[in-house]
Amino acid sequence: MPYDTDIFETLRHRLMTNGFSHGDKVRAEHLRVEFGCSASTIREVLFRLSTLGLVQFQEQRGFRVPEKSAQMVHDLTHLRVLLEAEGTAMSIRRGGVAWEARLTAAHHQLSHLEMRLQTTTDSEPFVDLWFNAERQFHETLISACGSDALIETHHQVYCRFRQQLMVEDRAFDYISENIKHHQQILDAAMAGDEALTRQKIHDHLARHLLTAQRVEPV
Repeated sequence: MPYDTDIFETLRHRLMTNGFSHGDKVRAEHLRVEFGCSASTIREVLFRLSTLGLVQFQEQRGFRVPEKSAQMVHDLTHLRVLLEAEGTAMSIRRGGVAWEARLTAAHHQLSHLEMRLQTTTDSEPFVDLWFNAERQFHETLISACGSDALIETHHQVYCRFRQQLMVEDRAFDYISENIKHHQQILDAAMAGDEALTRQKIHDHLARHLLTAQRVEPV
């Protein structure tokens, strides 16, 4: 149902962008009142979100937001590198001019926001816009790969990855590096250089791998 989809998308976005804190209990009764729907609708939505790994369900304890885990950040980053590198290489081979135009447009939007974030003293108005634009750029990279399974798996991994970093990414401490990395990925993809594109995707995400290797899992 469209209404259920709206609730799902709203809660998915909150779970990925610090609308709920790590370890929080997600109270279905509160959400039922907020959205003016039945308890069964909320439970159905939460179970759908649990298939993405954005909430965890335990009998007698209900739904909770996953805890932050350094090991999980490492594992999800590794999966993102594998999926995005392969998916983008496949898109380079298959996508043609139409994919290049979509990718350029997605990068233009993201670059504009990141430039604004680099100079502003108040990032709050840009947070949701950046989260959406960043996701769109990385999804567009793999969008012409021709594999629905790869795209679906990447979506699940990306959502969980973003949730794990939802607190620190709001500080935008790495925005200058992001601007450089996103441009390098775009340039390599537009040049049709699969090996360089794979390397630039790895370089973009490598700091999360390094962090996870240095820090003990929590």
